[in-house]
Amino acid sequence: YRMRNSPQKITCALDLFCRGLSTRGVQEHFKAFFPHNSDHSTILRWIRKFSLKIANYTDNLKIQTGSYIEVDEMEFHRRKSNKKKAGVDKNWLINGIDVKNRFLISSSYFKYRSQKNIKKILTNVKNKTGEQIKIVTTDGYTAYEKAVKKTWGYDNKLGRYKINHNVVTQRKGEGFNIWVERLNGTIRQRTKTFRGLHGSVESAYAIMKSLEIYYNFINKHGALNGKSPSELAIPSLQFQTANRWLELIKLSVNRDI
Repeated sequence: YRMRNSPQKITCALDLFCRGLSTRGVQEHFKAFFPHNSDHSTILRWIRKFSLKIANYTDNLKIQTGSYIEVDEMEFHRRKSNKKKAGVDKNWLINGIDVKNRFLISSSYFKYRSQKNIKKILTNVKNKTGEQIKIVTTDGYTAYEKAVKKTWGYDNKLGRYKINHNVVTQRKGEGFNIWVERLNGTIRQRTKTFRGLHGSVESAYAIMKSLEIYYNFINKHGALNGKSPSELAIPSLQFQTANRWLELIKLSVNRDI
């Protein structure tokens, strides 16, 4: 509503960005195909604005999962500003993925890798999945143990915790959490060209949300026979057109009304 550019152009910008183009690359693409060009800074504002709007809808959807999830964190170095000598902040993206449907249940960009922030991710996983999750696999980072137990709680009748926390560490020769590591690799492949994510943590959070939405609802996975994770995790969500970005924006607007 009240946007000067068409919905098709705006959603095209979101899609091109998530598929690998930089905001300046999207700008150059528009120069060739749209008479009225959009500046790269405008494109970045679209990504931030509509990613958060869609996430306000998708983050509240209940999903169908298997009983097994993997949780891991990724380190990012965010430049404090666009000035070269401003220094960097070490930030973290924490992900929780359902192994069965490859659905990224919960993901958020944080300034710190604290137990509090890890618990936020786990609580969001529990809220969206109910009692479906029975096994949580993490690496050996000590903050996970307490956060997992606090989130799912203790069953007094059974005399044990309600969740099985599986810790995998490379030192013991147990390998890796392969599914969440595969996800991390996909995100890293897209973000390796980002120049320091210079800006605020809020801006980085919004950009990462766009990649989460693309991964769950737009991109088709070979391991899922050409389906997106949302088609398996949220079967009631049926897209009617090829422009899923636009449909998700409309659904998020309807939710706000």
